Amino acid sequence: MHTVIASLMVLLIGIMAVFTATDGLRAFTAEGARRLRVMERPVAIPNATLIDIEGNAVPLASHQGKVVLVEFIYTTCPTICQEMGSASFQVMEAVRTRGLTEDVRLLSLSFDLDDDMPRDLKAYGERHNADERIWRIMKPATPRDLKRLLELFGVTVIPDPIFKYQHNAAVHVISRDGRLVRIVDIAAQEAISAMLAEVVRP
Repeated sequence: MHTVIASLMVLLIGIMAVFTATDGLRAFTAEGARRLRVMERPVAIPNATLIDIEGNAVPLASHQGKVVLVEFIYTTCPTICQEMGSASFQVMEAVRTRGLTEDVRLLSLSFDLDDDMPRDLKAYGERHNADERIWRIMKPATPRDLKRLLELFGVTVIPDPIFKYQHNAAVHVISRDGRLVRIVDIAAQEAISAMLAEVVRP
C-alpha cells in the first residue's frame, strides 16, 4: 500500500512539474513559452541607438508610430540568416504591393558589432535587394544597447567554432505604440499575416 501511495505521489509531482514547465500545458518549449509570454504581456521597447548603413546614429524610437518587424542577424551567416533575408524580401514586397510603406518598417539588426561595419550592413542589404524606405539593415551602437535588446527580445547568441555564431531566429512584431506584442516564425507568410494583423488593429 505504501508503495502505491509513494508511486502516486511521484506521478503527481511529475505532472505538476510538467504543468509548471509548460505554462499550464500551453507551451512545450522555451521558445513556445517566450512567444506565449509576449502575446499575453506585451513588453515596452526601451529606446536604443542604432547605426545604419551610412554610419549614422538612429534612435530605435524614430520608428514609433509604425508597425516594426525586427529580426537579428549577422551578415556573414551562411545558414538561417540567408533564409531570413529571403523571407524579409517577401514581406517587403507585400508591404509595397499593399501600399503600407508609411505604416511598416522591417529592421534586420546585426549582433556582430565587431565585424559588421556599415559597409557590411549595406552589402547584406544589397544582396537581398532591400529597399531602404521599408527595410533597414542596422546594428546597435554599443554593447550595452545590444545586450538590452537581446535580453528584451529573448534572443540567445552563442559562439560557434564553425559558423561563428548559433542563434534563435524569429520575427519580433512591435506595435505602433512601441511594444513587443508577438513573435512569429521567419516564414514569410506568417510574418506577413502578423504584420497585417497589427496594421489593422484598432
